[in-house]
Amino acid sequence: MSQVLALKYRPSSFDKLIGQDAIVTTLSSALSQNRLSHAYLFSGLRGSGKTSTARIFAKALVCDQGPTNNPCEVCENCKSANENRHIDIIEMDAASSRKIDDIRDLIEHTKYKPSIARFKIFIIDEVHMLTREAFNALLKTLEEPPEYVKFILATTDPLKLPATILSRTQHFRFKQISKSDTVKHLEHILNLEGIKYDTAALEIITRAGGGSLRDTLTLLDQAIIFSKGDLSPSSVASMLGLLDPAKLDEIYETILNKDRKKTLTLIKELEMYECETVIDEMIAYLKDRYFEQDATYSTMLCERFFRILSEAKGLLFLNAENSFVLSLVFFKMIEALNIKKVDDMIAALESEKFDIAELKQESAKSPAAVVAAPSVQKSDEAKFRTLVDKLSDRNMELGECFKGSVDFVEFKEGTLHLASRAQNECQKLLRQNSAIIKHFIKDVFGFETQLSMTQAEKSEESEPAEHPFVKKAVELFAGESAKE
Repeated sequence: MSQVLALKYRPSSFDKLIGQDAIVTTLSSALSQNRLSHAYLFSGLRGSGKTSTARIFAKALVCDQGPTNNPCEVCENCKSANENRHIDIIEMDAASSRKIDDIRDLIEHTKYKPSIARFKIFIIDEVHMLTREAFNALLKTLEEPPEYVKFILATTDPLKLPATILSRTQHFRFKQISKSDTVKHLEHILNLEGIKYDTAALEIITRAGGGSLRDTLTLLDQAIIFSKGDLSPSSVASMLGLLDPAKLDEIYETILNKDRKKTLTLIKELEMYECETVIDEMIAYLKDRYFEQDATYSTMLCERFFRILSEAKGLLFLNAENSFVLSLVFFKMIEALNIKKVDDMIAALESEKFDIAELKQESAKSPAAVVAAPSVQKSDEAKFRTLVDKLSDRNMELGECFKGSVDFVEFKEGTLHLASRAQNECQKLLRQNSAIIKHFIKDVFGFETQLSMTQAEKSEESEPAEHPFVKKAVELFAGESAKE
């Protein structure tokens, strides 16, 4: 009877562990230098190799040639350890044996010396499942066990362990196995098994495995049966209920071509799939195209598409209808193609700047040319009216004073030219609020805007000439504005 791949190819030595080089190096050095701790804690995602590493480490401790980082595999201790029947290697599942009585039985076993090996080793899997009372009972023994006892704890959730337990162990954190390492391992297994495969199919299985090598190998077993020994992307996608890579190509090609009619057809075809699965597959496809440096999928386009897809997942939590969510996603992605790129916008602004510069040069050569730029003048006058409105919103009295006594002259080369007719109390109000006026001028006309304030000429119908100190106040205000 053939074994499942997860058991058949379970690592039996340090050199066969996948993706945990740092941990292998540290444990191997500890064994070769005989610098051993009394308790170890292995934490990490499921299927990352914690229990396998614990068994390999235990075998290295009991080997006749050990402690060694390279067990002989031929002595009785190694053989018994490989067959999971060694009397001095005791495994306990804390998910099912989690109460204080179970821990008391374990502590009782620590009082007796090993039967045939140099160490008695206790491997406690899913240790975070122990009750608080069980942890408390384990504390003393874990801190000062007999010299012949070693503890190896394994967990997927180290945050649930009491700090008192963590402080008594050497903590090894198992990282998620990379997709490239997982794909290489699957290729190695399939080559040994003599099974045909497409690398793209293995990448789909690896992504579905979610970083767990055990889960990935279980899916590989299932895929081999489903595809009858010839793994292809389409068969694997069909088995997992995912989109065929060719269908993803078609979806993105339709969106990029802005083909709305075909988009509606695709939405109807995708009703048989889970909406969240479709979105996840589209995100994965987008990431692959981005890393391939496909010129079609620029950084900005990928960012827009990813934002739309991510926001769509939020709609699913509101129990929105799947086909409606997909419709929003696809048509928003089509609309995102209509937005100008940043480079295009910068080029347009540069072009507009040069056009204005040319108009100014023409106006300097010929007074008649001023007529050629009426829109620029009107735009600046509109900004001045906006300035007046903002001042009125801030302070009605200040706004009325500014509107009645300050006239717009021109906005030229970053300088706003104004003429003031302010007198008496109005002049005093403007001077007191000069900082506010300058702030709103920069807000409306631009941060680099300079202010040039001159005194308007009096007409014959105007009021009597201002007193000298009023005139001086106007000049002071203009001087402060110029400095700003």
